[in-house]
Amino acid sequence: MKRTLLSLLLLILWLSAFSQSKDLDKKLKGLDAYIEQVRKDWKVQGVAVAIIQKDKVVFAKGFGYRDVDKKLPVTPETLFAIGSSSKAFTAAGICLLQEDGKLELDKPIINYLPTFKLHDAYATEKMTPRDLLSHRSGLPRHDLVWYGSTLSRKELFHSLRHLEFNKSFRERWEYQNLMYLTAGVVIEELSGKTWEAFTKERIFDPLEMKVTNFSVDQMAKGTNSSLGYIELNEKVEVTPYRNIDAIGPAGSINSTVMEMSNWVIALINGGKFKGNQVLKESTIRAVQTPVISLPASVPLQYDEVGYGTYGLGWFINPYRGKTLVQHGGNIDGFSANVAFMPKDSIGIVVLTNMNGTPSTAIIRNNIIDRLLGLTPVDWNGRALADVKKAKENQEKNKKESDEAQVKNTTPSHKLDDYVGEFEHPAYGVIGVTASKDSLRITFHGMSSSLRHYHYDIFEGTGPRYFKGEKVSFMTNKTGEISELHAKLEPAVKDIVFTRKLIAKDVSASQLQTYVGEYDFGGQVAKVYLRGESTLMLFVPGQPDYELLAVKEHEFKLKAAEGFTFRFTIEAGKVTEMVAIQPNGTFRAKRK
Repeated sequence: MKRTLLSLLLLILWLSAFSQSKDLDKKLKGLDAYIEQVRKDWKVQGVAVAIIQKDKVVFAKGFGYRDVDKKLPVTPETLFAIGSSSKAFTAAGICLLQEDGKLELDKPIINYLPTFKLHDAYATEKMTPRDLLSHRSGLPRHDLVWYGSTLSRKELFHSLRHLEFNKSFRERWEYQNLMYLTAGVVIEELSGKTWEAFTKERIFDPLEMKVTNFSVDQMAKGTNSSLGYIELNEKVEVTPYRNIDAIGPAGSINSTVMEMSNWVIALINGGKFKGNQVLKESTIRAVQTPVISLPASVPLQYDEVGYGTYGLGWFINPYRGKTLVQHGGNIDGFSANVAFMPKDSIGIVVLTNMNGTPSTAIIRNNIIDRLLGLTPVDWNGRALADVKKAKENQEKNKKESDEAQVKNTTPSHKLDDYVGEFEHPAYGVIGVTASKDSLRITFHGMSSSLRHYHYDIFEGTGPRYFKGEKVSFMTNKTGEISELHAKLEPAVKDIVFTRKLIAKDVSASQLQTYVGEYDFGGQVAKVYLRGESTLMLFVPGQPDYELLAVKEHEFKLKAAEGFTFRFTIEAGKVTEMVAIQPNGTFRAKRK
């Protein structure tokens, strides 16, 4: 009798599983063809997709190629850069520190990082971990501070104090990668480990994410890693991996759809994976609890998607009457989307090797419609139409902006006068060179020609990042080009770069010829050498100033702008020093 009941129970379970499997097959019928169509419509070279139900991966497949030239196919084990989908791991890491009793989400950051300093004093004093993770700092993106920069994580952290705010603290949601970098620094400070080591130990290892890593340097060594692709001038080409290790907590993770599925399983199942409580249920609730509303236009563009909010590393959106928790990711050559619906216990991971493609959300939405038995929405058709319209508007706006150009003007200086290095304390250095009848700008490894637009304003010709960007040069009171202004962050005023004084090499013997006393009509200034190679100027009643050689027999003050000192040479000897200052020109005979 017992054997009969057990056999009957097993039969019922098998029939139930078989029925569920047939139902899933029916829902996913035609999905492969749909993904292939979306892939081709958006010129995506390769895509991997995984679908999770409760604690199981029920679909995992690769489409297209991870390397087109070598015809290497995408598989569910192919590594892709997931970009900003990494943020959810950093948010979880902060919550793990709260679980450990090492921080509180609503206690100011300066309690944990005393060196934390922003341009806004009130935000510095009040900013909390919850603010960092929900993008409500008041600081706009300022992404070109880190993008392509060689600064370390700590150096970027200390540069925050020089960045202008565009909103009041907690006034509005604004996406912010540098605040996630700061969250990573918090993790490092309180755990005593790097963000990478902490995340691997506390999240990756318990979730059996064995090939998932934190750097494209590691990804490049993989045997099943995808190349990244980008469309430029209607042509798709390979784009180099972008190393963003310094900003890692905001977006440097590389993973596969299979290993990302383990992460999603834990999120769907209250923090558990294979019976192991990786994250507390309180943390799972915290990350998907709305903190701030997202900016939105009224009425909404589409009825199926309601007004959104942001939690801790996750967007929380109403989708056709259900709750969708998701986050995309974009970094050079790759786009991703990781999503789950907590009440329905389903999850979706879409990873691609195409730069900035909307195909990830299109595929995700189609899968949701299928799994929930909803009438499918033509998300692909809508997105294609939206992009076409946006391109048309862009061309129209370009023509309108050209009308602002003042014709037949010339620069105020010869092109060589614009050449030099211009520096900002957070953005770093912009280099300007001249070639024939044009200038060239170089910034963080990116370069663009500058053609004259009008007056002292030049326009970038590209490629990519500087195309169409206006660069303004400013003249100081002595008539020299002293500043470069560029709109590197659209939400604030132009970023101001000050010309760097680049000293010429002058021999110690040559410097010695300038040493002496110079009489400014009764006031005597003294020029002397400090050590063997530093020329100094002493004026009674003022601090000693270092003089930097900029031209032959010409020096500038290192510590103050607008002061030039020229030495007059007669018969091979210095006879006079001419001081060119903002308040006039003064001559001093050598005593």
